[in-house]
Amino acid sequence: QVQLVESGGGLVQAGGSLSLSCAASGTFFTIRTMGWYRQAPGKQRELVATSGATTTYADSVKGRFTISRDNAKKTVYLQMNSLKPEDTAVYYCNVVFAIVGQYWGQGTQVTVSS
Repeated sequence: QVQLVESGGGLVQAGGSLSLSCAASGTFFTIRTMGWYRQAPGKQRELVATSGATTTYADSVKGRFTISRDNAKKTVYLQMNSLKPEDTAVYYCNVVFAIVGQYWGQGTQVTVSS
């Protein structure tokens, strides 16, 4: 059974930094992409960053967030710097596997105070 376990997040003041990690387990299928999405209250879930054949960032986080991955550990990271109150959201890990498709993490809260 595929599991995505997220860690990190929390409360930080504007201008601060946080890091997230997400470890995948329970399958031997090849990982195609690993990424992060977020959902703020009253808003739709949106892409933050993905890492696959290419690396993609939302315009709103370019230059502030960095996605990285450790393929041996099946883990993806998100380093978030210069955080803004508008970055406040629940952040979800997303992993796309060959054959079995995509899975989501349980979500972790990131709150940035002004």
